[in-house]
Amino acid sequence: MSISSVDAAGAADRRRRWVADRVLLTLWIAGAAAAPLLPFAGLARNRLVSAAPVELAAALLPWQAWTAAGLAALLLVAAVASPLPRRLAEGLVLAAAGGLLVLLLAAVGDYAGRAVSPEAPAARVALGSAFWVLLFCCTLALINAFQRLRAGLAPQVLFALAMTAAVAALFALGHFDALSIMREYANRSDAFGSELLTHLRLVGSALLPALALGLPLGLWAWRRPAVRTGLFGLLNVFQTIPSIALFALLVAPLSALGDAVPALKALGVKGIGAAPAVIALVIYALLPVVRNTYAGFAGVPPAAIEAARGMGMTPRQVLWRVELPLALPVILSGLRIVTVQAIGLTVVAALIGAGGLGTFIFQGLGQYAIDLVLLGAIPTIVLAVAADFLLQILVALSRPKGAR
Repeated sequence: MSISSVDAAGAADRRRRWVADRVLLTLWIAGAAAAPLLPFAGLARNRLVSAAPVELAAALLPWQAWTAAGLAALLLVAAVASPLPRRLAEGLVLAAAGGLLVLLLAAVGDYAGRAVSPEAPAARVALGSAFWVLLFCCTLALINAFQRLRAGLAPQVLFALAMTAAVAALFALGHFDALSIMREYANRSDAFGSELLTHLRLVGSALLPALALGLPLGLWAWRRPAVRTGLFGLLNVFQTIPSIALFALLVAPLSALGDAVPALKALGVKGIGAAPAVIALVIYALLPVVRNTYAGFAGVPPAAIEAARGMGMTPRQVLWRVELPLALPVILSGLRIVTVQAIGLTVVAALIGAGGLGTFIFQGLGQYAIDLVLLGAIPTIVLAVAADFLLQILVALSRPKGAR
């Protein structure tokens, strides 16, 4: 071994001794830089004027600041080399990052309650960029800790339920009522519930046809290699069309079809509204469903199929009892991709009058009201994350015992 390689190996060993978790250390540095440099919140006299930045040190009470500093110190200890066992170190990250996340949420709500007093009832408190950076860093630290622990499904679900219960308790206690985003919600609570249901209805109306079409097409592509290239090529072309452009392309033909067939128009088939939105979402959803269905069936071990045939199973029995159960985890992974994609793309459907949470986003952009934008954006993100997490659970449960 050369001297240069020995020096390189020694340098790498020293780095490993000084840094136990590079991802966590990077997140810690990002959060530590954002806390003093970026505003934690914004305070405005009313909805029409620009908000003045409020630093983290000014927004937190003394006990909150000291608690946050202590939790940050624990995260730093876990990030650098220490005599702590790995599982203990990652457990420390889960406790410290989870506690810091809840503390940040409680602190920003507490500051809003102090800033919006009876003497300043029109004051608005917005969430600042430092708040979002710290929230993002804490969330990624939690995800990284679970990945390093290689924890099973049950611990992840229990931790997610505990965090959800803590945040839900803050909402139930009215801790966030003084925040400007909650004031926007209070002014539009009826419309918010209606648009949320519309958003979910559009997503569901797109997923069911996409599965009904995509599953047989994926199976067909696996059984007929001759059609595979053409089918995937056509679906790839649809994916290259921008969402807004696809919505616009559907306006004219659907409008003409509705005018030509009054019965379809009575069912809601027209140039704007839910019909073009659902059709566009189905088109975008087909490629992931078809590809994952094909990949799932292609990944079934030939030995399992031969064993099933040797036991005297008919082709239909082989499909339903052997091939489909073994392909199901990959198929559900495709459904997971499609669901998250559909939740996000449905936001754009508000531009053609389909409704949904995108309505608040585009209204907020038109009024230059960032809190109204967040009223549509944050629930969309929460829906996507929740759907992704639930479908991850289904994928894990669908895997055969002993498989990863």
